[in-house]
Amino acid sequence: MSSSFFVYNGILFPTALSSAESLTYLEKEFRFLDDDILSVSYPKSGTHWMQEILGLIWCDGDPSWVQSLPVWERIPWIETVSGLQCALKSPPPRLLASHLPFHIFPKSFLHSKAKVIYTVRNPKDVMISSYHFSKGLKIVADPGTLEEYMEEFLSGSVSYGSWFEHVKNWMEMKDRSNFFIITYEELQQDLRESVRRICHFIGKELNSQQIDSVVENASFHKMKDNNMSNCTQFSDTYYDHTKGKLMRKGISGDWKNHLTVAQNEHFDRVYREKMQGLRMTFPWD
Repeated sequence: MSSSFFVYNGILFPTALSSAESLTYLEKEFRFLDDDILSVSYPKSGTHWMQEILGLIWCDGDPSWVQSLPVWERIPWIETVSGLQCALKSPPPRLLASHLPFHIFPKSFLHSKAKVIYTVRNPKDVMISSYHFSKGLKIVADPGTLEEYMEEFLSGSVSYGSWFEHVKNWMEMKDRSNFFIITYEELQQDLRESVRRICHFIGKELNSQQIDSVVENASFHKMKDNNMSNCTQFSDTYYDHTKGKLMRKGISGDWKNHLTVAQNEHFDRVYREKMQGLRMTFPWD
């Protein structure tokens, strides 16, 4: 697996997407603007879903933008070389995205009014989703068996590092007025109320009909049919679409269909050990 990655400050990054030079620039020199809005998450935690929601909110519920431009151009991932270039060229106000752990996130965030929406998901579902998605990724090695992948996931030997450290470190921002936490499970349970809360946080108030349109067009089935959002536009150079899909099931609790009782108990033990001291609970706790 190591040939597909390089290490930056202890974190694995795919060599095909990022570089040490761009990450150094991003961490130390990139400047957030006060009207920037960022969607931040650990991979496979609802990243594309949140980007779709934000894109629809941005356009008052009108789906034409999210249906006409690839998601990575609408809301670029700043830690990729191409995404950083896109972000630097984008006129304000900017919608941006990132999977970066907090310790290597651009330092300018701490001195800006840029708003971060942090989406977090049950790590068991994150792991299962990542496992299936990575089967199609040509830029990384085959993930092997689920049992093998689970050990890598639990130890943090995967892209973007440990889920546990990612979440714990970002949660230290939870009391900042420009930081908003939402779970994948909350989005699923009540998408309309979640959209309303997100609108309030970013200062974009929509009427009832506009919110209805956001909810309708951010549904799993609408996104799965939207070629600008389902990543069928990913180059075959990077992804084998016959082996994996970005949008597979879009549900919570799929881990129950994959983990044995012993694997689940092992995961729980690691979870309790690594998350101790975090003074907050999640829907799956």
